[in-house]
Amino acid sequence: MLKRFGVSLDEELLVPFDDLCKNKNYANRSEAIRDLIRKALVEEHWKSETSGAGTLTLVYNHHKNDLTRRLMAIQHEDFDCIITSLHVHLDHDNCLEVLILKGEPLRVRALADKLISCKGVKHGVFTATSTGHDLP
Repeated sequence: MLKRFGVSLDEELLVPFDDLCKNKNYANRSEAIRDLIRKALVEEHWKSETSGAGTLTLVYNHHKNDLTRRLMAIQHEDFDCIITSLHVHLDHDNCLEVLILKGEPLRVRALADKLISCKGVKHGVFTATSTGHDLP
């Protein structure tokens, strides 16, 4: 069932919001607001004790300081949180690795942080999302 409600915004906030809607190809403001609400709900969900999912992206030089072995060892410690991974050779030295993670949010976040903080990882980013069960 669809419910309508009004939102009042200062023009200083509405103009950039309308620009955002246009740049992201939203059909209307309502679609953008629904996405913002879902994003906030997912963030709150990650503070709970239920299951969450996410992607971890790492870029690293596989020649550096036995890094590949250390990353694999960490992954094996929490193998049950890793659904799958993709490893791509960007060039002779650099690799891109993407891991799909699922499990208790605090544990998944800790695994992502541990991998990102490994000495030699050039860039790492974790994106938390929902398993979809708790979102309308």
